[in-house]
This record gives sequence, structure tokens and C-alpha cells, in this order.
Amino acid sequence: MAEASEHPQLQRRLGARDAALIVMGGIIGSGIFFNTSRVARFVHTGPLVILAWVLGGAIAMIGAGVFAELAARRPDDGGVYAYLREAFHPLVAFCYGWTLLLVSQSGGAAASAVTFAFYLPAITGTHLSGPLTTAIAVGVIALFTLVNCLGVRQGANAQNGFMLAKLVAILGVIAVGLFAVHGALVHPAVNAPVAPFNPLLAMGLALVPVMFAYSGWQTSSFMSAELRDPHKTLARGMIYGVLGVVVLYLAVNAVCLAALGQDGLAHTDTPASDVVRAVLGPVGGTIMATIVALSTLGFITNQILTAPRVYYQMAADGTFFKALAKIDPRTHVPVIAIAVQGVAAMLIALSGKYDLILNWVTSVDYIFFGFAALALIIFRRRDAAARAPRPFFTIPLHPWSTLLFLVVAWGIVVDVLLKSTTDTLIGVVVLLTGIPVYYAFRRKRAREI
Repeated sequence: MAEASEHPQLQRRLGARDAALIVMGGIIGSGIFFNTSRVARFVHTGPLVILAWVLGGAIAMIGAGVFAELAARRPDDGGVYAYLREAFHPLVAFCYGWTLLLVSQSGGAAASAVTFAFYLPAITGTHLSGPLTTAIAVGVIALFTLVNCLGVRQGANAQNGFMLAKLVAILGVIAVGLFAVHGALVHPAVNAPVAPFNPLLAMGLALVPVMFAYSGWQTSSFMSAELRDPHKTLARGMIYGVLGVVVLYLAVNAVCLAALGQDGLAHTDTPASDVVRAVLGPVGGTIMATIVALSTLGFITNQILTAPRVYYQMAADGTFFKALAKIDPRTHVPVIAIAVQGVAAMLIALSGKYDLILNWVTSVDYIFFGFAALALIIFRRRDAAARAPRPFFTIPLHPWSTLLFLVVAWGIVVDVLLKSTTDTLIGVVVLLTGIPVYYAFRRKRAREI
């Protein structure tokens, strides 16, 4: 017992339901309430709108299958970080964790916190100044950082609670939409330009915001060390969680199309709000503001729950600050790593650079999605040569399904590079700054040894 208290470890307190809810929480933010109109501007018919979300959902399911098999073959602490470390080199894994801290996880949490503060006046009927909005955003991040420091069960309960609240809210939007009068129900809120129509080009453009809306399932893999039977629970969570999101997204799009019509959907920036407001009147605006606020809070809890486990593993591998590998003997969570994640998100919220940072996220995330697909191909070959037993889950139609996901992931990177060259290159530069940092920690560790 003395040894256990002297060297506390992460504890496996989460199950398959937690994994599925974490998967859904990492995907569903506030975007689904707005992205439907962006897709409708590219494709000019209702069936093509649904087709775009079906194709995106199919690709997301393939991606979930790739990560589910990775989890089944390598249920290692750190998830994606561990896959990249074992398949390629610790440097690749470090650069991934480095960008989580500086860009994607911290920037995502900061942007969500500011979005929550922005919608708060619509819920409370009060007026907030700019500095007060920032202070609320920082306070929300600090609150969820504290909750996660109390234990993985407490952090997961908060994440799951907000995810279930989001689920009920989205189902409520769908139910309200069923009572709406069909066809161009609402006058267009925004006279947005509609792109010239070329079917193949239009579908390719529409799939970009669709894939952005579907991404985020990978964060659940960071929790491997705290999941019971991660080779089974994480694989199940990936598949069930992404499948649940696909069903929800298709239902939301079908309701918005039925209520607003194709033209109305293409000419508004707030489709879900328009549907609810049309049925419930002015109170619908307050209801949607509450739903968006719940979605942002749920996303913040997911980011703060999951990402610190990667920094913990980086430190445990000796390639990051030692303090981040310390486990609190009472709560059995990496308190310092969680605090570092919270502070990074708060600093971004204070800087006001979160929107810019989010522009870097897409290219960086999908670069590593492609590497994850390559990792699965590598692990398959290694395991076949070693005559390893068949894992709990294998993705159907491998290698073609895996290669398809790889092509789509890196195709999105190229698309974003062409559209937002400067932001994409900045994201790549941030990623590359991890190289000298990694070798600095390697030299420091070598001197200590």
C-alpha cells in the first residue's frame, strides 16, 4: 500500500458508455447549428445536401473504424500519440502533442468559452462588455479545469452530463422542426452569395465543412489509460459514438431542409434558430442560445478532460516537463498536466487569437489523421509478421477503406492549403517548432541519465 501511494497511477474507471459519450462530445460542438447552411450554398438541391452529409458520415465511419482498430491493436496510454510513436518515431508523436497544447485543444477550448460568453446575454437578458465577456470565458475554463483535477470520474461525469444535455437539445430541435410548416418557412436572414453550380466541384467544396463538423472522435483515444478493457471499450465507443453523431446530423439537416426549403437554408447563417423561432416565436431565440451555450460548455469539458493525458504521456516518456507526469495520490489524475491545459486555453482566450488559431487547426489535425491511417497499415504488417492474434475489431475492406480515409484526410489538407495558404503554413510552422523542443528534451534526458 505504501508503494501504491508513493507511485500513484491512472485508474481505469471509465467504460464503453463513457467512451461513446466522449467520442460524441469531441465531435458535436455548435457547428451543426450553422454548417448546414454552408453546405446548402455549395449544392443547389435538397437531395445533394443530404448526400453530402451521408458521404461525410460514411467517411467519418471509416475514420472511426481506422481508430477503432488502432485502439484494438495498440491499447496504449496516450491514444493517437502512442500510435504515432510506435509506428513512426517519438518525434512525430511529440509534434502531435505539441500542436494539441499550442493549437487545437487549447484553441478549441478558448473559442468555445468565448462563444459561451457571447451567447450568455441572450439567455440572461443582460448586457456584457468586451472585458467581462473575456473574464467569463476565462472563468468557465478555470471551473472545468478544477472539476477535472478532482478525478477522472468527476471530469467524465461533467463531460457526459453536458453531452446528454446536448443530445436532448438537438432532439428537441428535431422534434420542433417536425411541427414546422414545410417549405421556405422563414424569410432569409442573410442574403449570402450562392456559389455557381458545378456538381462535382460543388460536392467537393461541400464536403469540407461537412468533414470539419464530423471530426473530433480521436480525442477519446487519449483516455486509453483510464478505460476498462480499452481494446474493446474504445473500439466500441468509436463506432457507436460516430454512428450516433451521423444519425443526429442527418436528422438536423432533414428537418432544416423540410422547414426552410433549399433556398431558405442556403440564405441563412442560423438555420436551426430560424426553425425554432418560426415555431415557438421570440422565445425560440432564447432557447437556441441556451442550446448553443450547452454545446460550447460540453466541448470545453471534453477538451480539458482528454488532452492532458497526452501531455502526461509525453512527460512519462521523458520528452516533456517531468512535472506533467505526476499523478495526484488522492485523485489519481495528472493534475499539473490538466492545469497546464487550462492555463494555455485561458491565455488564448485572453489574447483574443482563438479564431486565428482555429484556422490552423484543420490542416494540422488532418495531417495527423493521415499518419494514423498509415500507422494502421504498418501495424497490420508488423502483427502479421509476428503472427499476433486477431484483434477485437478490424476495419472492413482494409486496405482500401484505410487508404480512402488517408486520401480524404490529406486531400482536405491540400484543400485548406489552397484556400487559406497563410493560415495553413502558420499551423505547419507551429508544428515544426516542436522539432527543436523535442531534441532539447532528449538532450536534457541524456545528460540526466
